[in-house]
Amino acid sequence: MIPSQRDVQQAFDRVRPHVHQTPVLTSRLLDELSGASIFFKCENFQKMGAFKMRGAINAILQIPLADRAKGVITHSSGNFAQAVSLAAKNLGIPAYIVMPNNAPQVKKDAVISYEGIIYESEVTIAAREAMASHIQKKSGATFLHPSNHIDVILGQGTAAIELLKEQPSLHSIITPVGGGGLLAGSALAAKYYGSYMDVYAGEPFNADDGYRSLQSGKIEYNTTVNTIADGLRTHLGDKNFPIIKTLVTDIIRVEEQEIIAAMKLLWERLKIIIEPSCAVPFAALLKDKKTFAGKKVGIILSGGNVDLTNLPF
Repeated sequence: MIPSQRDVQQAFDRVRPHVHQTPVLTSRLLDELSGASIFFKCENFQKMGAFKMRGAINAILQIPLADRAKGVITHSSGNFAQAVSLAAKNLGIPAYIVMPNNAPQVKKDAVISYEGIIYESEVTIAAREAMASHIQKKSGATFLHPSNHIDVILGQGTAAIELLKEQPSLHSIITPVGGGGLLAGSALAAKYYGSYMDVYAGEPFNADDGYRSLQSGKIEYNTTVNTIADGLRTHLGDKNFPIIKTLVTDIIRVEEQEIIAAMKLLWERLKIIIEPSCAVPFAALLKDKKTFAGKKVGIILSGGNVDLTNLPF
């Protein structure tokens, strides 16, 4: 079932006191290069450095107080791990975080700085889920899925609501897609706060389950996820896919070198730090300029948590 506008607005009101209203940047040079008028919603400036703070705080605030006191648990490659850790710290509850053992060290360090308790697992989704289930049973903590949880989805969509309140005449919004929470939330924002908008996502060819799912009409999975966009290595879920299938226009796939080139261009021209996953929607726009030519396009820059000792350029 598609959440109502009341659900979406309540999430926006709930989240607003706990997050930054992030800036929207523009660049005449990037507009000329792309042929579109682009409005970059800079969630790399969000608390803990990514949009996922929004979904984490919204979901935790929806947990009854007695259960909330036992803490929360999630599995994440990094940004949702940080978001849950910081949100839990701010609310005075413990956070148990299952992270794959190949997660960037910068993201592990951030989780520790936010007092999250890390448990490392093998890199597969099955391994993450099994460890999270084990810890949940021992601790009594409430499990929060990084993307396939309706309160997380509603929270993630608040970035797009802010963008649309500032730029109500956008023709399109583009987000990255990995687990699907940001894309589904942004699509809900576009449905209720936009005006006849199209919603797109960018996705790596090397982890293109979202594209294949939209084509087939059912959730598809990846056998390998060899992409620099470490935040996009997960798959869609049964809570967000119905929203995506109903409201998303298309998913545009991009190659690894296109992601790196887009990332470098945003560093150089916007003078901001973004991570590889964050560059994927801009790479998608550059790849498919014809679709967006002459249009006003909002791009959600999802995060800026980068290992500065391991840049791809």
